[in-house]
Amino acid sequence: MEWYRARRTRSALVALAAAGGLLLTACAGGGGSSEKSSVDGPNHTGYPAPGPAEKQGSAENRFGQGIESDAPVTDHLSTFALDVDTASYGYARRTLADGRLPDPSTIRPEEFVNSFRQDYRRPDGNGFSVTVDGARTSEPNWSLVRVGLATRTAQRTGERPPAALTFVIDVSGSMDEPGRLDLAKRGLDTMADQLRDDDSVAIVTFSEEAETVLPMTRLGGHRGEIHDAIGGLEAQASTNLGAGVETGYATAVEGLRKGATNRVVLVSDALANDGDTDPDSILERIATDRREHGITLFGVGVGSDYGDALMERLADKGDGHTAYVSDDESARKVFCTQLPQNIELTARDAKAQVAFDPHTVADFRLVGYDDRQVADDDFRNDHVDGGEVGPGHTVTALYAVRTKPGTDGHLATATVRWLDPETRDPHEETGALETGSLADSVWSASPRFQVTAVAAYFADALRQGDERWSPLPGAPGPGELHRHATDLARSTEDKAVGELARAIEEADRGRG
Repeated sequence: MEWYRARRTRSALVALAAAGGLLLTACAGGGGSSEKSSVDGPNHTGYPAPGPAEKQGSAENRFGQGIESDAPVTDHLSTFALDVDTASYGYARRTLADGRLPDPSTIRPEEFVNSFRQDYRRPDGNGFSVTVDGARTSEPNWSLVRVGLATRTAQRTGERPPAALTFVIDVSGSMDEPGRLDLAKRGLDTMADQLRDDDSVAIVTFSEEAETVLPMTRLGGHRGEIHDAIGGLEAQASTNLGAGVETGYATAVEGLRKGATNRVVLVSDALANDGDTDPDSILERIATDRREHGITLFGVGVGSDYGDALMERLADKGDGHTAYVSDDESARKVFCTQLPQNIELTARDAKAQVAFDPHTVADFRLVGYDDRQVADDDFRNDHVDGGEVGPGHTVTALYAVRTKPGTDGHLATATVRWLDPETRDPHEETGALETGSLADSVWSASPRFQVTAVAAYFADALRQGDERWSPLPGAPGPGELHRHATDLARSTEDKAVGELARAIEEADRGRG
């Protein structure tokens, strides 16, 4: 069956508020001009971010303005909070491997795109480097533009601050299924061996009720005790997620360590069916402890049936991230690589804003980040939540951009803004992209750009049928998309890209 059937055309396409600062530097070696700066102070109002007097257009006006004339785009800005979640892609892969197509509502394209290694340059110190490149698609005047941010490489383990981690483990009956609690226990055991002696761990379990089975405990001299606590976890009855969250945060507050990274790690299938199941009530408890104590949340999803939407909302409210594990390899990656990367923070409340040039750009669309939108006026409002990003991370935002026929020159200017994790001083980096930097074709661009495009096209195909979103320009059919992924897996020698090719093949069979 053809994936990319035509969807109902809408006169006003919705602009998903996106990266205000992101189209930052011209693509390395791409020939475009670049312009970087580091701007301190909350009241800076230079281009591209709007000054407080500028009128902001509505989200509905971000598309469809100036397409048939030279009139400028009503709202040329796109603003969003940074996000490094990957759970949506992991869960989609698990669902496809089980022979099912994922529910379109669980598909978040930015999490597909951010699941793959990138080749962006790294900054020398804290903050971000910015990379911008793009390529023209097969549809006239439409291009894909990739905005990439990267933090410095993670320091050696001994150089980071100590961690105080409270693991909140779902031991409800549904967690007895293979690939849930058993998988989490193996991942936790491996991680406990890799944490430092001056790190601390607490363990809370929840089923019908919640229980603190291990108070905050230093690993030095107590690893055996921690392994015993992990080994004693057993599945029980129903899922009182609300009680687990409340007890977990209370345990984290009781064991709060100054000068350490204090974090709650929720491991669950997020299928709440007992006690307080109201997401807003559960979310408010997380928000309160985040504001008062700076305790952030890392959500780890498991299971073939998984409450993706609830886990995503919990992590967003807790200034954290989500990941999904389906096998031992992904569990090791999450517990031993991603979680340690999130122990230390490089940036708090990071936001991005892209200003598209109304003289060259007719339309633009941010791919994904649907629930990470930020009002344009709030880009420099440091009281508005952004995203938390640690060392060793990359963040990618992909735009579909339609240029006005016959125009050349400046395409967009972008800025990323973040707060120093310790001083909370604001910083910015800014850059620009020219139309002359665009590659002639998506499939002649750099290999990592092509991987980004394949991941985005795949996510777009899986959202087929949801008429809120128009298809991406230049979308290949499933056979061609699979061929591109297979070729890229071979040329990059990247196992993750090979897994992407396999997922595309499984989706094609599922639609047959």
